[in-house]
Amino acid sequence: MSTEEFRKEQQFITGLYARLDELRDQAESATRTALAQAGTGLQARLERDVMVAEQSGLLDALNAGENGLCFGKLDFRDGTAHHVGRIGIRRDDRERTPLVIDWRAEVARPFYLATGYSPMGLRRRRHITTEGRTVTALHDELLDLTDSERTGHEGANADEVLLAALDAARTGRMHDIVQTIQAEQDRIIRAPHHGVLVVEGGPGTGKTVVALHRAAYLLYAYRELLARRAVLVVGPNPAFLGYIGDVLPSLGETGVLLSTLSELFPGVHATGTDTPEAAEIKGRATMADVLAAAVRDRQTVPERAIDIPHEGYGTLQLDRAMAEDARWKARESGLPHNLARPHFAFHIIDALTAQLVERIGADPFGGPNLLGPDDAAQMGKEIATSHEVHAAIAELWPQLTPEEFVRDFLAEPARLPDAEAKSVRREGGAWTPGDVPLLDEAAELLGEDDSAARAAAEAERQERIAYAQGVLDLSAGSESYEFEDEESEVLAAHNIIDAERMAERHEEADHRSAAERAAADRTWAFGHIIVDEAQELSAMAWRLLMRRCPTRSMTLVGDPAQTAEAAGVGSWERILAPYVAEDHWEHVRLGVNYRTPAEIMEFAARVCRAVDPSFEPPRSVRSTGVHPWARRVAPDGLAGAVAGAVAAERGTGRLAVIAPPRLHEALRRALPDDTATGPTPDLTREAVLLDPRQAKGLEFDTVLVVEPGEYGVSDLYVALTRATQRLGILHAGPVPEALNPLTP
Repeated sequence: MSTEEFRKEQQFITGLYARLDELRDQAESATRTALAQAGTGLQARLERDVMVAEQSGLLDALNAGENGLCFGKLDFRDGTAHHVGRIGIRRDDRERTPLVIDWRAEVARPFYLATGYSPMGLRRRRHITTEGRTVTALHDELLDLTDSERTGHEGANADEVLLAALDAARTGRMHDIVQTIQAEQDRIIRAPHHGVLVVEGGPGTGKTVVALHRAAYLLYAYRELLARRAVLVVGPNPAFLGYIGDVLPSLGETGVLLSTLSELFPGVHATGTDTPEAAEIKGRATMADVLAAAVRDRQTVPERAIDIPHEGYGTLQLDRAMAEDARWKARESGLPHNLARPHFAFHIIDALTAQLVERIGADPFGGPNLLGPDDAAQMGKEIATSHEVHAAIAELWPQLTPEEFVRDFLAEPARLPDAEAKSVRREGGAWTPGDVPLLDEAAELLGEDDSAARAAAEAERQERIAYAQGVLDLSAGSESYEFEDEESEVLAAHNIIDAERMAERHEEADHRSAAERAAADRTWAFGHIIVDEAQELSAMAWRLLMRRCPTRSMTLVGDPAQTAEAAGVGSWERILAPYVAEDHWEHVRLGVNYRTPAEIMEFAARVCRAVDPSFEPPRSVRSTGVHPWARRVAPDGLAGAVAGAVAAERGTGRLAVIAPPRLHEALRRALPDDTATGPTPDLTREAVLLDPRQAKGLEFDTVLVVEPGEYGVSDLYVALTRATQRLGILHAGPVPEALNPLTP
């Protein structure tokens, strides 16, 4: 019976992959046809590009689903059965009956939620394990205990599949959990799209991978909306984004933008580093008021009147009262600085024109001004084109870019108290992550005067319309009048389309994906945003993110106990209160640790209990019997001891050395040459050197923590909870009292 079940499933899997190959061939054939048959006209090229883009997206989804395409089967009491997989595939192009159903479909929910107490109509649930296109294991769960049929693959432990996945060696890339989603995770993944969902969980509770599966589910359930607006996933650092980068493609979703906060201001690469003091100051919510005041400081008035020479009529005076009146009127417009600047310029020009008209047209006998409206208008044009006038306006109300404004502010942060100004003051240098929210705030305060760009675009559009009209006129002129006594049944181009519509058809189309366009557009509004390690972001960073999602459709994941950044808000209430009503966000907590063995988790919990005696870590689902170990070495032998420990662990899976940044250079020299290092290390290497902040969100088979006494509580807690199998500590200096006694 066992062999027969294997044969049936292998036969199904073979047929499923044959269908996958067929769909792949069809997509490739459609692409070749589009390329071969495309004409030379612009419209034909655009149609070809659209076809190629569509087929490319289909191929991406099909290729992404290749590995572990089908992982389960549902046998219902009513006799129906469904195979469950990463993507849905129909039997053929005409029949809509699914060969395998998408894991996100409603009919697939019993695969994750059914229990013996609540079987959801199931009699049997099967887990299918494959390697490539070969079935390697079957595991059946009986949900209907009255069913006497047996397959020989029933397991006594319903968690066998989950535990096997947890014990598997790491690869340096996060895997999806589509085969082992637990009931509490499924409820979060399928939660409604609207509002803010806060997912809190300690180390190893799967909050990150649950959030990524939620992104895949939302893109499936709200495809039309989110494919157009895109989903943004914000991670804490580039190493983390590399680590999670394969999850969504493996679920058939490639149109998601993965980004750190540092990358969310187009054109700026934040590679610098702030001191903790500077980062904390820059991250305060009050910085928004400080920057607003600094912008107003750039809207100046002259202490002494500015002389404006005017050929033939002496010198005009731009005095303080005139500038104050123009400034007041410009501010009254309520527009950002750059957009209000034309109002300021208009009032200055108007006042100077009135001054000139009064000087030239004054009646010496006290009568009415001798100049008429046309004369005044002509003088206004002369003043409006005066280089000296524009120079004066530029001095009093300069056109500013966010970059130059923030650089000027950081060079002289006059609006801050002296001690704080000293902390953030910087002349030049690379942008830092803490600068990015300041740049975004400045962009909002300044605005972008795109009137010149819009005028140029409109001029180009009118040129296209004029050209199209010429084409239509030629078409009308070339008609044959051979049958002018009869009503012609042949319609010419000008009969069915006008010049404007014809020009629009031939505009250059933008074939970038929504995610690609969003990455280049600071003002893009995303359909949904997922923020990992959300507790670490500053109040100013939240202002940036809330602008990116005006609908407040967000999933925030994190753990306040792991807050390490000086500017981190930490509390969910403090994060959301300025933006979301209390009844528009939901807080859920994951309490089961799937990553960290109980032996390591209990050891790490000592760190937090030293600060909060009531602290309770998430409950680990497994125990390995392997306890953390520690070794004290001489200061001059620390690097060698670390290298020796790494050599001893070779061949046991992925290994991370987590050490303070000051030790990295010495350790880099001592460790093997193939050890991954740097700001964006290759996590697929067998060994990697990280600092505690880089390690956030990552996991390894073995972790070596170096000099734990130099870490803060949060950083140490993070470092100690990255291991799935083994944890070791090497130190020359003292260790935190909470970790004593250490196991040698």
